[in-house]
Amino acid sequence: MKTKIEGSVMQIIRITLEDGEKVFSESGAMVWMSDNINMKTGMRGGIMAGFGRMMSGESIFLTEFKSNGKGEVVFAVSAPGKILEVNIEEGRNMICQKDAFLVAQDGVELKAEFHKRLGAGMFGGEGFFLQKLSGNGKAFVEIDGEVFEKELKEGEKILVDTGCIAMFEPSVHYNITLVKGVRNILLGGEGLFLAELKGPGKVWLQSMPIKSLAHRILPFIPGK
Repeated sequence: MKTKIEGSVMQIIRITLEDGEKVFSESGAMVWMSDNINMKTGMRGGIMAGFGRMMSGESIFLTEFKSNGKGEVVFAVSAPGKILEVNIEEGRNMICQKDAFLVAQDGVELKAEFHKRLGAGMFGGEGFFLQKLSGNGKAFVEIDGEVFEKELKEGEKILVDTGCIAMFEPSVHYNITLVKGVRNILLGGEGLFLAELKGPGKVWLQSMPIKSLAHRILPFIPGK
């Protein structure tokens, strides 16, 4: 399998498959493909796995693309942002925001990741469910706006707007903390809560969450 990410604001990823190779994607992500690519939509992993994906922002159904000979299939992001390649292998899983998954090799497993902490689930901006990528192979996720990678040392903490967390390694401790100061809460524009990320591990942050983008353009949409 060969891949190539193209574009700037609304990126695509070209995937060239050899005979018999397969990838699977979220529903509706494919934009074009060779006529020798066989497409098959199903409930990958069974009904419980499908239900878990639905809770984490994906469709119950995923679509598999298998090449009969050498072929190409192309996928696109659903909002302005970037496509990020992630190498998944035994002992190296990844936790992503809801709706982050785009496409992956057949050996990658996509499932919901449940927040064990009540505060993180209720106020974390993503609800109780995130997405977990495990297994073995390449996966591609879509990040809103620009993406910034940060390596946290053991015990190092950063506070992040709850919508700006795109992805992090499982070794990173994720929690929600209350914004300090009454003036900051009432006038700061950041809301009541921030996400606390504690190392060790890598985190990927996004500059323009889709919810923030929607909030910015809402005043310009004609109403009744």
